[in-house]
Amino acid sequence: MHTEAELVEGCLNGNRTTQRLLFERFAGQMMSVCRRYTRDRMEAEDMLQDGFVKAFERISQYRDGSLEGWLKRIFVNTCLSNWRKNKLTVLLQDGNQWESIATEEDGLQKLQANELIALIEELPPGARLIFNLFAIEGYPHTEIAVMLSITEGTSRAQLTRARQLLQDKLKKLAS
Repeated sequence: MHTEAELVEGCLNGNRTTQRLLFERFAGQMMSVCRRYTRDRMEAEDMLQDGFVKAFERISQYRDGSLEGWLKRIFVNTCLSNWRKNKLTVLLQDGNQWESIATEEDGLQKLQANELIALIEELPPGARLIFNLFAIEGYPHTEIAVMLSITEGTSRAQLTRARQLLQDKLKKLAS
């Protein structure tokens, strides 16, 4: 088992075997990131490939810290670039800050992880994108607004919309 430092060093030296090892170690996790931003598996596989190409090209920029976290940021940015390039959706433009809607805990406790992922994948693209960035990746609305060239209010509105849609779906499942 290679350490992260050994993987980085090998990739810096252009060692194909080490690049393959790095890919094998992190491909599953990064594919999960890619799948959160698209409903299409083939498109997610394309983003996975693009993300690893960028990671190998930029490996010299990696500094001490979590290699997984560094890679994840590259993959999130790759997915966002893909989203912007393809203009998958027009985000709802609304400057109002809507009240946050909490989901019912009982419904969430009964759900399996794969069921929750399936519900998130059913969200409209704009709502799904914001939900993933905020709730899954942990970005604040200020950063999301900058990344997507939208207002904070739009980001908040899309998150509220996503939460409401998920809450509605959970209520249907509970009944």
